[in-house]
Amino acid sequence: MTIPTELIAEAISWRHEFHANPELAYEEYRTSARIAELLKSFGLEVKVGIGGTGVVGTLRHGQGPSVGLRADIDALPLDELGSISYRSLTPGCMHACGHDGHTAILLATAKLLSETLDFHGTLYFIFQPAEEGLAGAKAMIDDGLFTDFPMDSIYSLHNWPGLDVGYAGINEGAMMASLDTFDITITGKGCHAAMPECGTDSILVAAELVQRLNTIVSRQLSPLSNAVLSITQIHAGDAYNILPEKVVLRGTVRCLQPETREVIENLISKAVASVEKQGEVSTHFCFTRGYPVTLNHSKEADNVRKAVIMARGESRVRWNIHPSMASEDFSYMLESCKGAYFWLGARGEDVSTHYPLHSPYYDFNDNIIEDGIAIWQALVSNLLSKV
Repeated sequence: MTIPTELIAEAISWRHEFHANPELAYEEYRTSARIAELLKSFGLEVKVGIGGTGVVGTLRHGQGPSVGLRADIDALPLDELGSISYRSLTPGCMHACGHDGHTAILLATAKLLSETLDFHGTLYFIFQPAEEGLAGAKAMIDDGLFTDFPMDSIYSLHNWPGLDVGYAGINEGAMMASLDTFDITITGKGCHAAMPECGTDSILVAAELVQRLNTIVSRQLSPLSNAVLSITQIHAGDAYNILPEKVVLRGTVRCLQPETREVIENLISKAVASVEKQGEVSTHFCFTRGYPVTLNHSKEADNVRKAVIMARGESRVRWNIHPSMASEDFSYMLESCKGAYFWLGARGEDVSTHYPLHSPYYDFNDNIIEDGIAIWQALVSNLLSKV
């Protein structure tokens, strides 16, 4: 399946434009305005401001199913260190995760399908804000995404530097882990560091708790329960000669099974209660639920597999690829609507394509834009075929 070279060149120019003008979560005003402008120029119905700065373009042609295709549009709070000609013009903000590429691919797909109309049904092109930690997907859902735009299924892709160009990775279950965070405050009795017997050493209690928490995954869960628990912050004290009264621990939990989240929360709570009893301190524990597990629906995952085969050949599918312990808020959409999320291989021969996501040197690989458009086109052709 051949994608017009002029369209690929146009998509690359859009991508570079978005890359040079990145915007953070819920601040994507210029980005969403440009997306809306382009979608209107393709003849689509356009609605803006969904979930803050989200955009949905609608393309109808005859009777048939309704399908949603989603791209994320926000950038990261990061200074770009690379030397590309279209590098970020905004200090402290860059597209280090490839959302500029996802947006360009979906825009090009919308243009192509608006010109060919090679389908029967309704397509919703969903441009979502605030994927990077602020749950833009949930904001769009809460703002009526699935009631205003009823769809039978929804799909999304993400460029993946860990997978070679030309390949796509897909599972019929978990693709990305859940994301939860926790805060633990330990309060003892502060005193002079030279006279520790006069107080309660909160730092020592915290150190014991850190060790205990790090045994939860390795010793209190089944090895088949895929999870990661990490202490990422320890805050205590301001002086060399004072044992502080208070210590704050913060961390993150990632799981691939929804039920494991409940188990880990309970085990952390028990560990905190145990040190409170033994260490003569008071504690406060807060567990905050974040993104759910990104769980593909079986039939929809198979739809992606077939689309990749149609677009690029059977050898290009990495079926049941190992999931990632990173997280993705498309998970909220998959809780509300049947669908699937897949990875588009981005690692080429050029070493510049080997930087990991969220690196200050990261740049989306323009060579995969054609792959993305071709897979979206094949998916639409399979799901909304003419009769």
